[in-house]
Amino acid sequence: MEIQNKATRINLFNFSTPQMRAFHMSWFAFFLCFFAWFGIAPLMKVVREEMLLTKEQVGWCIIGSVAITVIARLFIGWLCDQIGPRLSYTWLLILGSLPVMGIGFAHDYTTFLMFRIAIGAIGASFVITQYHTSIMFAPNCVGTANATSAGWGNLGGGVTQLVMPLIFTLFIGVLGFSDSLGWRASMFVAGLICALTGIAYYFLTQDAPDGNFKELRAAGKLPQKANNKGKFWTACKDHRVWALFVIYGACFGIELTINNIAALYFLDHFDYFQDMETAHAIKMAGLFAGMFGLMNIFARTLGGLFGDRFGEKWGLSGRVKWLFVVIFCEGIALMLFSQMSILVMALPALIIFSLFVQMSEGATYSVVPFINPKALGAVSGIVGAGGNAGAVAAGFLFKTHAITWPTALFIIGAIVTCCSFLTFIVRFSEETEEEVRLAHELAVTARSGEKELATVIGN
Repeated sequence: MEIQNKATRINLFNFSTPQMRAFHMSWFAFFLCFFAWFGIAPLMKVVREEMLLTKEQVGWCIIGSVAITVIARLFIGWLCDQIGPRLSYTWLLILGSLPVMGIGFAHDYTTFLMFRIAIGAIGASFVITQYHTSIMFAPNCVGTANATSAGWGNLGGGVTQLVMPLIFTLFIGVLGFSDSLGWRASMFVAGLICALTGIAYYFLTQDAPDGNFKELRAAGKLPQKANNKGKFWTACKDHRVWALFVIYGACFGIELTINNIAALYFLDHFDYFQDMETAHAIKMAGLFAGMFGLMNIFARTLGGLFGDRFGEKWGLSGRVKWLFVVIFCEGIALMLFSQMSILVMALPALIIFSLFVQMSEGATYSVVPFINPKALGAVSGIVGAGGNAGAVAAGFLFKTHAITWPTALFIIGAIVTCCSFLTFIVRFSEETEEEVRLAHELAVTARSGEKELATVIGN
């Protein structure tokens, strides 16, 4: 049994249909999760000075922030298949907000690291966002829907680099808080908004176009929970899933890494910031670091959009070829950025790299929905976990004293370039290609019929 009545178009200004409500709520929820997840990153200079953190301890904080997300994403994919994306997102947002607010109680390296690790669970929100849009949109536009919802969600990683320093400045400059109390109050605000969004998600969305999973199962329109057994292991046995696991680690994992280190990287490696007062330096570094994340406004969407276009012309193999191109270019661009020692040259290199890393993410999830539609949650969860596994692996390069951060970025860029060749083992059978082609044609026909009906009604 397949999900019926998927949307064949993305009408951004339509909030009346369940498909578009799910689209808007899922990207907004992911945006806030990303904002809270990396809210502390642009304030790490203050935390580092207050708690006297060493380079190694900062490195462990970077690793900790993404480590638990690997497990959380594997679990949340299974949970979506069981109870649906609506309840999954509601509980994740509410429970995930607790450590975001609670990090304000950290008083030393150990307690700070524990809260940083716990906050990472909220990163599992990505899997729910991709799951929800995948079951709401038809094959002709699912790549664009997935890429746009995830891209606008990832935008939170850029916005937090800009906004959290401003909130911090508000607390210490206007309300008279100390630096120590200022960063804690800033994180409390981020967590509170996440909790409120979780409540809104419950009331404003539904699991599928025709209703919630519980009602659909009762009506016989969706397999019972018992029938979901074995889907996770089926996904685990598919070598294509693990190829995409590594590939996603080479794009999204690197984005997570950059979100964690960007502000400190600018502060520590460019002379421009050396003579600035601390609060001003943090704001400027956050502004430049935010440029990386702000590319998500359109870059990830482009990855999914071109994935759909390549798929329309060359089938599923076309989607994979597009993925190879962007992930290969991402690796080259990162190596280029790592060699920039002058700020005016580093910023354009960062933007070019950002364009390709985010297009790679969109391209990856223009392929994921077609790997195994019957185990969508499992596949999405495993591939999504790959992103965080990549971030964990990359994080170890930033905690050692043996190599500098620019050298670490160059090494990562070389690894990403090599990983692009894994796309060659992501292949589809002729039967699958034909099934997707027919589904695409049906979606296009349905969309044309909607246009004709709208024209008749308008006349």
